[in-house]
Amino acid sequence: MSTPNERCPDCERSESAVSRRDFLVAGGAVALTASAWPNWAVAKETGSAVAKGVAGKNPESLVGTLYSALTDAQKKQVCFAWDYVHPKMGLLRTRVANNWHITEPEINSKFFTADQRDIIRGIFEGIIQPDWQPRIDQQLDDDAGGFGEEQNIAIFGQPGDGKFEFVMTGRHMTLRCDGNSSDHVAFGGPIFYGHAADGSDEPSDHPGNVFWPQALEANKVYTMLDGKQRKLAMVEKLPREENVGFRGPSALPGIPVTELARDQKEQLQKVLAKLIEPYRQSDRDEVVKCLKAQGGLDACALAFYRQGDIGNDQVWDCWRLEGPSFVWYFRGKPHVHVWVNVADTPTVKLNA
Repeated sequence: MSTPNERCPDCERSESAVSRRDFLVAGGAVALTASAWPNWAVAKETGSAVAKGVAGKNPESLVGTLYSALTDAQKKQVCFAWDYVHPKMGLLRTRVANNWHITEPEINSKFFTADQRDIIRGIFEGIIQPDWQPRIDQQLDDDAGGFGEEQNIAIFGQPGDGKFEFVMTGRHMTLRCDGNSSDHVAFGGPIFYGHAADGSDEPSDHPGNVFWPQALEANKVYTMLDGKQRKLAMVEKLPREENVGFRGPSALPGIPVTELARDQKEQLQKVLAKLIEPYRQSDRDEVVKCLKAQGGLDACALAFYRQGDIGNDQVWDCWRLEGPSFVWYFRGKPHVHVWVNVADTPTVKLNA
């Protein structure tokens, strides 16, 4: 298994939106101390009143609870105007990357109180399907030493007063909770997930990788294709992994879904279901709604990439399902990185 300190060139930590110096100067009475919170599994077993109280609550309501629980000094570090533009990173709310830190304080630090950390965990659990929470926790253990160790949060806008969005970032993670405040987009904006379960350079079967079953489901489509269809589906060179902006109705790489037979389309529907499976029902519904607005899967294309085939076994580690305003880019080399960008119109711009 990998250690938390292992890194790959594709996902080195990027600069946080708030520099450490600015954080320490502006934080005043709130000091940053690492590893102040015990492992979440331990905290959950001991069961604080707040931890028990947040269980099962709507994550959007918990964002409001968290916002109210933050001091003015804390809000200066993790709360921003809805359309705050960072001088280096652009519109901060919509940014996505494979390893970035939207603010400086880590969840597992004395910057947050124990009760605030419980609320943050409640928001996280509200976004993820219960069956997937142990798998996401495994990913966080492998990649970052556990939940809260290398993750950061920000709140944009003011909950209860118009638009607002909660964003959680870290290595192999960008998650959002927006209460449908963000116009036109699913998930509140682009998201990212990944896993390096067996070291930075994973073998072709990706042992222990919680997201690899998604690729296996997509590869079932490939095995169902005839020779002509495989030629259409196969793309030689990988695009840059952050290239997930919308192309609109132009020609898309890979085989058009309209070229698939009925049984092949049914398998592709299973792929889509597998992709959105980790997330709460409202986010899954948003994805389906956005996809339907652009013509459904029939408006999409499916590409498998020869470059990046680990072990040259033709079990394609890298593949991409793409529509006019739908991108789900699964890049399995050197380990799993997945970029997701879904909207109901291609006019939405990507900030990556």
